[in-house]
Amino acid sequence: MLNNSLMGLGVRARKSATELAIALSGVKNDALEAIASAVAFHMEQILAANAKDMAAAKESGMSDAMQDRLLLTEDRLRDIAEAVRYVKGLEEPVGRVVGGDIRPNGLQIVKRTVPLGVVGMIYESRPNVTVDCAALCLKSGNACILRGGKEAIHSNMALVSVMREAVESVGLSADCIQLVEDTSRETATELMRLNGYVDVLIPRGGAGLIASVVKNATVPVIETGAGNCHIFVDATADLEMAARVLNNAKTSRPSVCNAVETLLVHRDCGAKFLPMAADALAHAGVELRGCEQTVAILGERAKPATEEDWATEYDDYILAIRVVEDMEEAIAHIEAYSTRHSETIMTQSHDNARLFCDRVDSAAVYVNASTRFTDGGEFGLGAEIGISTQKLHARGPMGLAHLTSYKYIINGSGQIR
Repeated sequence: MLNNSLMGLGVRARKSATELAIALSGVKNDALEAIASAVAFHMEQILAANAKDMAAAKESGMSDAMQDRLLLTEDRLRDIAEAVRYVKGLEEPVGRVVGGDIRPNGLQIVKRTVPLGVVGMIYESRPNVTVDCAALCLKSGNACILRGGKEAIHSNMALVSVMREAVESVGLSADCIQLVEDTSRETATELMRLNGYVDVLIPRGGAGLIASVVKNATVPVIETGAGNCHIFVDATADLEMAARVLNNAKTSRPSVCNAVETLLVHRDCGAKFLPMAADALAHAGVELRGCEQTVAILGERAKPATEEDWATEYDDYILAIRVVEDMEEAIAHIEAYSTRHSETIMTQSHDNARLFCDRVDSAAVYVNASTRFTDGGEFGLGAEIGISTQKLHARGPMGLAHLTSYKYIINGSGQIR
């Protein structure tokens, strides 16, 4: 039996989605501008709510990296507001003609984009996701039901309150943005089964959260987020460049899904590169867990890795390292342990780069660049709803276009079959 409160959210979301689907582009843009202005205007209120979440996080012993995911600052709120304005400036995704034909019998067929309807989001401790999701859903004509983690509940309640008021101020229904305030596991499971009210569910967080949603949901799910990302340093790599890229991919923000978790190094450059890598990461205190050859090269600077390390998304200042015989072994390791998110090869060989890109089956495959670029903003999509690691409907960073479906409009003149 569904929670009456949650069903109430679903009923209101469905009603508002019907209205939002036909809202004019200018009205939606006015709502987005109102949200951006409101986030800036109510900054003190939002930061006070976030301070409550941060205090609880410190008391519970949350890691520094995870606290960084949770933290809001004036600069971060300004960035959030600007991200909303960026979405506002993007091309209208609804009502675009993306195909069509005139049949021999005279039927005129038009394929036109439409919103998905009601988008459910289950995510963890990043309150910026609350605003990103709401903005993208609003622009694409979708209502959203947001269920963030308990760690960010005060921040999320403040942000959603501000956004609902802003949306209502321009004449749209506040119910197009809704928050599940009960953060219990039971309510999350009920949201996963809100058939008839939720059209698609998008989990955004660690591997455990995503696995739980995929296992328990009866509504359609787009898998996103889990990021066991790899960098392979080929024998031909520019090692100084590789050290810079590794440092960025691991330490710029280790708690996000596009941070690198495993370094693979060709045996021909292992003895030279691994000390360079350790030096590049030392400033951040990154813990190195390596294979037998890695430990032999780095000595006390690395501890022995276990089988579990190869499959772990740390979201922390920890890096697994493995020396491999050749590219075949590197690709086989990625095939065995990757979550199909983002992988990089550092190489000066065009042939090796092409082989890696052809053989590695992940959403984003890089040559000589940091995995940290797998991001909707960096790909020119604006704020992202998530990073899909599956192949159906969407793959990689999901922006506005991925929050629409399509329908066929057929005009005739009395044709019968």
